Amino acid sequence: MNELSPIASESLLSLDRPICLAILAMGGQGGGVLADWIVGLAEAEGWYAQSTSVPGVAQRTGATIYYIELLAGARGMTPTLSLMPTPGDVDVVLAAELMEGGRSMLRGLVTPDRTVLITSDHRSLAVGEKMVPGDGAGDPHLVSKAAGVAAKRVIAFNMQQLAEEAGSVISATMFGALAGSGALPFSRAAFEAAITAGGKGVKASLNAFALGYEGALAPRKLAPSRAAPVKRFTPAPQPTGHKELDGLVARVTNDFPHAAHPMLLQGVRRLVDYQDPAYAGLYLDRVAKFAHGSEALCLAAAKYIAVAMAYDDVIRVADLKTRPSRFARVRQEMGAAPDQLMSTTEFMHPRGEEVVGMLPAGFARWLLARPRLFGLLDRLVSRPRRVRTWTISWFLVLYAVAGLRPIRRKTLRYAQEWAGIEEWLALAESTAKDNQPLAAEILAARRLVKGYSDTHVRGEKKFARVLSAVPLLLGRSDGGDWLRRLREAALADEKGVMLEGALRTLATLEAA
Repeated sequence: MNELSPIASESLLSLDRPICLAILAMGGQGGGVLADWIVGLAEAEGWYAQSTSVPGVAQRTGATIYYIELLAGARGMTPTLSLMPTPGDVDVVLAAELMEGGRSMLRGLVTPDRTVLITSDHRSLAVGEKMVPGDGAGDPHLVSKAAGVAAKRVIAFNMQQLAEEAGSVISATMFGALAGSGALPFSRAAFEAAITAGGKGVKASLNAFALGYEGALAPRKLAPSRAAPVKRFTPAPQPTGHKELDGLVARVTNDFPHAAHPMLLQGVRRLVDYQDPAYAGLYLDRVAKFAHGSEALCLAAAKYIAVAMAYDDVIRVADLKTRPSRFARVRQEMGAAPDQLMSTTEFMHPRGEEVVGMLPAGFARWLLARPRLFGLLDRLVSRPRRVRTWTISWFLVLYAVAGLRPIRRKTLRYAQEWAGIEEWLALAESTAKDNQPLAAEILAARRLVKGYSDTHVRGEKKFARVLSAVPLLLGRSDGGDWLRRLREAALADEKGVMLEGALRTLATLEAA
């Protein structure tokens, strides 16, 4: 191998080390814009700058990593810079969301001797977290503890909230936090000039930048938000003058324990909105069978009977997707101005079963008894669709489906759901005579049934598997605890592996 002479080595090689930055951001958070601002800032100050990016997977299963190296100009030479971050060699990590900050630590990009970690402490759940049937959200407090050990310095606050207050995106707040951190040897004016040079949304970006800059200067500990929000119930409504609605409120107040009133009123609201006051009265009839048991049993009945009765069918889905309040919420979340047009596209994959389910029960059973005819219908409707609800034609289709609510109680889906609900409640009622804790857990197991289409089918299968253990638990004083463990195991993973393991464990205890 040829070696450079000392003279050549002295003239061509430099020991100057670049400043290395890594940005972890999801789609729509402006990670690319942030990288461009940093590069523009450095070049305006006479530095060399190079940026590269490695795209993440679609639908928020991974962030895009933008990597930037900055080097002060030296003797007119053009440096060779790296295209990828090297673990242990990154000076600044900017994460647009708390768990992305955690992933940067797992990748080795954050080190205690070098790295300034700048992260927003808000949460934006990944698809993997949402797919878990129960609470699949990662523990933010573990990231908080790890950051205190893994990073040289941590700057963390809710940058997303500040960006929304300024009418901008989080990249501008992160750029301000970078400026306030002092990690780069450039003035605040130079940072602001980089934003101005972009020429788009300058005023809002500068406002968000200022909030981020001030946030970085305020010393604070990483304090992630709660993993689960606190439940808040609206107070009891005042008399409305509507005879049926006022009667429902009076019935809750007079016939049920005080501790259950908030949950019962929430259930009544939900079911009136779902169907009508008569349907909410049917709900109170069912809860009344458990009203004089333990508080835990009454509360479980109040919550989960409402959940079961407000099942998701095609009519409900169409109703929710065509409500003005939904369009207003989406506009707010997207930050759309009043004079801006906004389009929405729904991704739907209906099956033949959903279509037949909203038909009158007698006709639907006649159709299901003819496999060839049902197969033809299934092939016609069962395919992925992009439903553009912003168009008049598709909106009217969904609006018409939502208008079928008055005949819901005559449909096949209603008959099927109520057969299952009555069987479930009969099991809980008979169990409550001897084992109220177990009966409360039987009611709580309804949490496993949610959604519609394939999601609903999978939930029902898990629900049935959990309740299959009830005969083994009837004579056990800890039967309620065991059924709770089975429910938690069912919620822990989508495939039900943990549930099957828990059931096998229970079987071995019974055999012993």
